[in-house]
This record gives sequence, structure tokens and C-alpha cells, in this order.
Amino acid sequence: MSTDFQQARTALGARLRELRSERTSRGLAAALGWPQSKVSKLETGRQTATADDLRAWATATGHPEAADELVARLDGLESHVRSWRRQLAAGHRPVQDALTVEYERSAVLRAWEGSMVVGMLQTADYARYVFQAYADLHRSVRDMDDAVRARLRRQELMYQPGRTFHIVMWEAALHARVCPPNVLAAQLDRLAGVIGLDTVRLGIVPFGARLGIPPANGFWLYDERLAIVEDWHAELWLDDVDSIGVYLRVWQMMHQAAAYGAAAHRLVARARAQLDTA
Repeated sequence: MSTDFQQARTALGARLRELRSERTSRGLAAALGWPQSKVSKLETGRQTATADDLRAWATATGHPEAADELVARLDGLESHVRSWRRQLAAGHRPVQDALTVEYERSAVLRAWEGSMVVGMLQTADYARYVFQAYADLHRSVRDMDDAVRARLRRQELMYQPGRTFHIVMWEAALHARVCPPNVLAAQLDRLAGVIGLDTVRLGIVPFGARLGIPPANGFWLYDERLAIVEDWHAELWLDDVDSIGVYLRVWQMMHQAAAYGAAAHRLVARARAQLDTA
């Protein structure tokens, strides 16, 4: 969790404690029907409140006029750290639509992914298994078909002039069994066909490549204005110059280690051949 995020959450907790000053934490918890531990965690910045939590807090502490202020603080806090729990409350489709807006706003897009094929290059069947896995993980709405359709519509951007995709993946992504073998085989065939597209430059970092930094989280860079970084619990949306600079340097190191063109095609073909003999 980012330091800036935690500082903002701690500050929000201090404001909640200030509003509670006229009653005990035990009394507030009883009034809200919450365990006392929840009140304590919210006030000390160890748990993130929901908008409903904040409105209830404002009313129960006798400060209903503070509700809008508290929710605005929460919105600011989550502008950089967007928990999957909240993002997926309505399913994967709205998340895909929000991302499409950022793709459409960008001319140069860079990606690093070490664990699976990036969404922009996924087949429908591969994407469906990925969405299903994350819906199981986060126990979210299972809107796989709508999410897949939204992702495939976004892929049309790859065929529009004026936009360039620089995608780098680790060779491990070619072998990850996140779907049945026949689905992965079709996905690898799709990757082989992408190599050579005018708008896409696909690099594969071989297993034996010398790496400038250990492979870690997948991320996208939208021009040089936004980095979106994925983690298990949340996405980080980073728009400050220093953070974007870090991810640009990471991407550059992975790019320098990657194979392109015919060499990348051979890595995809090797993964495909191994799949056939497995």
C-alpha cells in the first residue's frame, strides 16, 4: 500500500475521531451495529471506510452535514488506490469500460506483463477464463460475457492509425496454464499473428535473459501521464511525475531484455510446440 494512500487514510481516521469526540467508541459502535474493532480500525487508518460507512458515521455522531466532506475525502483517497472489492461491486464490465476511456485518450501505450497474456492481445476464450478466475478470487459479480465483449471492443483500437502499443511480456506468460490447453494453443496462435502489426510492437523477455530488475507487477503506461499498476487487492492509478518515471524506467529495462520480430516469434512457436507435446 502506498505511503501517500496510508497517510490520507490516517488523516481521514483522525477526522472521524474528531467527529466522535462527544461519545465513546463503544457507544458509537453500538449505535451503528458494528463491532467496536471496526470503529478503532477506521479511526487509526487500518481499514478503509465505504461511502455508506462515512454517511452513517456522520449521522450517528450528530454531524450529518459532514457526510459530503467525508465522502469527498474518500474519493480523493481512492483516486490513486482503487480496491478490486469496490471496482468489481458491479462486475468486470464497468472496469473494462473505464479502462477503454484511458486507452482512447492515449497515443503511445506501453505495457509490462510477466504472468499472463495482456488483455489487449487476449482471445475471447482466454479472457473468459481470466475474468472467471478473478471473479472467484474477489467473489464478485460474474458478468464474464459482458466483460469479454468490452475487452474485445477495446482491441479494435489496435487497428486504428495514430496509436502505438509497445507491449513486453515475460516468456512465463506464454506457458501459464490459466486456461485449458486448447484455449492456450489458440491464444499462442493469436500472439504469433500479432507480431508484425503496424501499430503493435510485441517483445518477449526470454527465460535466460539478463534482467536489469526482477519481474514483478504488470502495468500499463498511458503516454507519460498515467501508470496503472495491478496488485491482488487493488489497482494503483499513478499520475505524479516521479511515480510515472519509475515505471518508465522499469519498462525500459524489460524492453532492453526482450526479443522482438523473428526472435519473439520463435519463443511463441516454442511454447506452442511444448503445449502440443505435453
